[in-house]
Amino acid sequence: MSDIHQNINLPAGSIEKQTTTLNLGPTHPATHGVFQNIIELDGEKIVKADATVGYIHRAFEKIAERRPLYQITPLTDRLNYCSAPLNNMGWHLTCEKLLGVKTPKRVDYLRIIVMELARIADHLICSSIMGVDAGAYTGFLYVMQYRELIYEIYEEICGSRLTTNMGRIGGFERDFNDTAFQKIEKFLKEYPAVLKEFENLFTRNRIFMERTMGVGAISAERALNYGFTGPNLRAAGVDYDVRVTAPYSSYEEFDFDIPVGSTGDCYDRFQVRNGEMWQSLRIIEQAMQKLNNLKGEEATVYHADIPEYYLPKKKDVYTKMEALIWHFKIIMGEIDMPKGELYHSIEAGNGELGYYFISDGGRSPYRLHFRRPCFIYYQAFEELVKDGMLSDAILVMSSLNLIAGEMDA
Repeated sequence: MSDIHQNINLPAGSIEKQTTTLNLGPTHPATHGVFQNIIELDGEKIVKADATVGYIHRAFEKIAERRPLYQITPLTDRLNYCSAPLNNMGWHLTCEKLLGVKTPKRVDYLRIIVMELARIADHLICSSIMGVDAGAYTGFLYVMQYRELIYEIYEEICGSRLTTNMGRIGGFERDFNDTAFQKIEKFLKEYPAVLKEFENLFTRNRIFMERTMGVGAISAERALNYGFTGPNLRAAGVDYDVRVTAPYSSYEEFDFDIPVGSTGDCYDRFQVRNGEMWQSLRIIEQAMQKLNNLKGEEATVYHADIPEYYLPKKKDVYTKMEALIWHFKIIMGEIDMPKGELYHSIEAGNGELGYYFISDGGRSPYRLHFRRPCFIYYQAFEELVKDGMLSDAILVMSSLNLIAGEMDA
């Protein structure tokens, strides 16, 4: 052993200066997705982190520029797949803005129910996975049964669970059935008690607090400079919410609060998302009440009258020539859209999800850009983890709710 030691010829002082290069991802289970972080470690302390933004690239924007409007909806599913209906509704609202479509109130309220359920499903996953990454598995298993219930509601509405392709330009492909409403009522009745217990498991848990407080903190000024939105910006103390600043789908009729933090650390991000789940429950209850208050025809209609973009019922396609013609023209992408340039955004699970749309009057977008919140958050990753521990980097990643699909373009 002494001979081996004598044969090592290292420059003086080199041992103290050595660091380790570690690839955290792209296939590490702790990254929750396919993206690469090249981390330089001094022991367990992070001295540098090089995040490969856009490691996966599926060319969604270019694919969208070769498709008619209704065929782009499945592409949006693959952005934040934890809350796909929010992506779908955002895209339909963008199309309706270009086409000048006004949706019935019932459509607005049904969309709000779906969007808030999707927000809860998204936050539920993020918060519970934070628990897993801090070493607490129980909370994740407990609340996941209610994500399953939300997916059952999706199934009743559109037949799909994860990537939903839900809704249509102008409304929904079909009305909600009685089972869907019964499952929504069941969720509203049971989930509050479960959410309260989940919070009790973590909010004052000493281990969880020490793992998250002061970790990955960002100031309001730095968050704004990066372009943060959503829960990660609100955790830093900025109460920006698209549903309030630029309401859509009749959100201006609803009463809800905007939870905010102060330090912008992992703990505040956890708390803000939990607070938003409570507000989403309030919004869904109000939407259900508003649906019950609708009278006459507006209580039954579930789509706008736009035959140029809304597929007719299949039974009509088989029996009516006009329906067959519209079906053929829509499916074959034979309808020119109006010329225009617009941007529309919604408050998605991770923040402001926007669609920048340029139309030259053709049958597919001339240019379509998706504003994906995670693409912006991820660029701050190096700043948030520098001088922290390797184990902290995992929690920072979880608390930002980095979804690999949103880093794609």
